[in-house]
Amino acid sequence: MNGPVASDAAPPRMHGFERLLTLWVVLCMGAGITLGRVAPGFARALDGMTLDVDGAPVVSIPIAICLFLMMYPIMVKIDFAEVVTAGKSRRPVLLTLLVNWCIKPFTMLAISSFFLGTVFLHLIGPDATDLVRLPFGLDLAEGATYGAGRVVVQEGVKLLEVPLWRSYLAGCILLGVAPCTAMVLVWGHLARGSDGHTLVMVAVNSLVMLVLYGVLGGYLLGVGRLPVPWQALLSSIGIYVALPLVAGFVSRRWIIARKGETWFKQRFLHVLTPITIGALLLTLVLLFSFKGDVILDAPLTILWIAVPLIVQTLLIFALGYGLARLFRLRYADAAPTAMIGASNHFEVAIATAAMLFGLSSGAALATVVGVLIEVPLMLALVRFCLRTQHWFPESRAGRGRRSVHGVRSQDILP
Repeated sequence: MNGPVASDAAPPRMHGFERLLTLWVVLCMGAGITLGRVAPGFARALDGMTLDVDGAPVVSIPIAICLFLMMYPIMVKIDFAEVVTAGKSRRPVLLTLLVNWCIKPFTMLAISSFFLGTVFLHLIGPDATDLVRLPFGLDLAEGATYGAGRVVVQEGVKLLEVPLWRSYLAGCILLGVAPCTAMVLVWGHLARGSDGHTLVMVAVNSLVMLVLYGVLGGYLLGVGRLPVPWQALLSSIGIYVALPLVAGFVSRRWIIARKGETWFKQRFLHVLTPITIGALLLTLVLLFSFKGDVILDAPLTILWIAVPLIVQTLLIFALGYGLARLFRLRYADAAPTAMIGASNHFEVAIATAAMLFGLSSGAALATVVGVLIEVPLMLALVRFCLRTQHWFPESRAGRGRRSVHGVRSQDILP
């Protein structure tokens, strides 16, 4: 790749904590369910800490804080000044954008609708409903219909009662329009892909999300006959993506100017490493404190949601990897291209679902399932990439089980 973006720190490695992320997610599920049973008012009190406009909750303060802590360490690593130079290799960049923004959101809608609305509908319950927030600024009378929902009043608050499977569908849609900009740095590196290409796409996707996340998310939610909270969607992009992106850009320049690049890479970034996952796990405890009863009453709910997410991940990976081979990309670009399309930015999806529909919604639960399946599934795809390097040109140097930056793949992959 011409002019790759250099990594700001030591190459990403899957340390023990990250390798066991699925285990931590399961433990957070247990902790959240326990919290919901022992102190049911605690999570609801946190969910009530919002910034309101005209009496409508627009921003969840705890979720906003957690997501900023998730996103800032990612954004501060990106050197946007080198993105243009590194992006001169157009084919892998264009292919990634095609898969992420022109294909993936629509296949997620189709696959999730098929499984949740048809195959598993009788298992989820055709008459099962979920209560979600009304779109910001929408004032409807009790009993009025909106999309597939009906306005009801509970404890003096107007909510929208929607079919439960459609609430799960909303979470899947929010995952489908959020390409990964965090863990994909690890997946691409473990697959011996180009760190430069991966970093370029992290930067590009972060910028594209500012425009397309709200537009595509709102459109696809409307197709699914779900609430389309345009103002809240745009607000979520500003708060959950733009704010940490600008903060990362500004603070990166300031810190390097004051302390130098060596201190920034070796000291500052090292301190930030555990913050992202810690904030994510704290958010999960809150989410599962609300959904404990649902999971205990119908534990297979996780499976019904996981199946379309797994099918979508495998389909998008196969499409990206196959097109990369068809276009004769070198393996170093093909692997991260497929990984970026297959993985999801579940941090943004979780926060957006919680803000738009509420922490207790099925949509929020669906985004959490995305976290649950991602680590083991992506590690399996990394192993597949390593075994098929010879499918691509210029891959002989990458064959075998050699050490990469001092880390052997057999020491990392299970």
